[in-house]
Amino acid sequence: MIGVLAVAGCTGEGDGEAASTTGSPESTQPATSSSAVVPKSGPLAPEVAEAVEDLLSGVLLAEWDVDDVDSLVAEGDVRTAWLIADLLRFYQTDSRVERLSAAFTDLTGEERDTEEVEFVWATNQLLSADIPAWEGYPDAKRKIFGFVSPVWDRFFEEDHGIDWRIVTWGGVFPDTRPLDDNGVCERCIPALDHPETTEASGGDWYPDRNVVFGVVVNGEALALPKHQMEVHEMVHVTLGGRELGIPYCTLCGSAQAYYVDNIAGREWVVLRTSGLLSRSNKLMYDLTTGSAIDTFTGEALTGQLAEEGVTLEQVSVVASTWGDWKDAHPETGILAEDGGIGRTYVDDPLQGRDEAGPIFPVGEVDRRLPTQEKVVGVIKADGTPVAFPVLEARRALREEEFEFEGLTVRLEDSIRVYDSRGNELTSHESFWFAWSQFHPGSLLWAPPDS
Repeated sequence: MIGVLAVAGCTGEGDGEAASTTGSPESTQPATSSSAVVPKSGPLAPEVAEAVEDLLSGVLLAEWDVDDVDSLVAEGDVRTAWLIADLLRFYQTDSRVERLSAAFTDLTGEERDTEEVEFVWATNQLLSADIPAWEGYPDAKRKIFGFVSPVWDRFFEEDHGIDWRIVTWGGVFPDTRPLDDNGVCERCIPALDHPETTEASGGDWYPDRNVVFGVVVNGEALALPKHQMEVHEMVHVTLGGRELGIPYCTLCGSAQAYYVDNIAGREWVVLRTSGLLSRSNKLMYDLTTGSAIDTFTGEALTGQLAEEGVTLEQVSVVASTWGDWKDAHPETGILAEDGGIGRTYVDDPLQGRDEAGPIFPVGEVDRRLPTQEKVVGVIKADGTPVAFPVLEARRALREEEFEFEGLTVRLEDSIRVYDSRGNELTSHESFWFAWSQFHPGSLLWAPPDS
């Protein structure tokens, strides 16, 4: 069924208090013409549902043709454009992509006039206009995605919170290897479990100016070189007597760390990359229960973990240079040069892939900052999200610490944020588009003179 794996997977001055800037997010895409018409709610009309089933039956048998698409378009229900967008993801060079694109235009009234890949453009159009899905859309999507991977099929069994409209394929397949199997990973992004580490003195192979993601648990510090994380995107480590799962979403520039031990009575959960994305953020899953988990928030979305209301607890991850990190943490460990698996890692695996902005659908974007600008984000005790642009915050912190919304920001091994009682808030760095997508309405610090 899959025409081509055409898009790479996520293989990502001054001081004092500044005024709060909340603003209203703006869309990077115009609303579809169809947004002027309120789509019907509930299930599809019988004749539309029949046209959907006929198209899906042909797709799964690799026998569909333009007549199947014409029949769907003739019914004129704009909600079925979601199915067309999903099919465009898997048919990118197939001869039928032209008809799918035309069908999308026929249903929505929008004509593609950009260089964006068809499925990215189509999905962004629907998200920006907030076109709803029909009541049976998850079942239709399950037939496509479940056909491609049985791991994905499990996500549809017990859905406790996924908006299936924003889920797409990232171009790779699920990592299904058991914990501590660091062997070959066929067409997937290979997690690295309990890798070999060395003392700081053993990390002389890594240039001081290069970026590491640093984590401290119960006084024990570990540095994870960025170029190794770009290859694995998921590392399991024992640190400070705790088990951590550390995903790195290259597409949204976000390394995060979660406790994965003692979860709802389990010894641990085993985090893996699913190969799916949600608003250009990798969707991870627990290998043991098959539960999909939001990588950005740690919230279980499907399966047993979602049924139990599990949200994984985060630990701060800071982005620092190796030189600054080991100066601040002379007893730190660092991943071994070969990851402990005899692998050679190139210096820049992504080759500037994300420099032009998100390459997967994200929909509406908060335009108070450029989409790819790095921010450090925290959640206040009252649930309010707050973001600090990295470059501007570092410039301000050259002088001294500053305060914002009752928080104190300091430059230590990197940017750290504390509440009014002096307790550090869990933080991590990401691209602005990702932080604002998953934490809409976030407060945004700006320098006093901006």
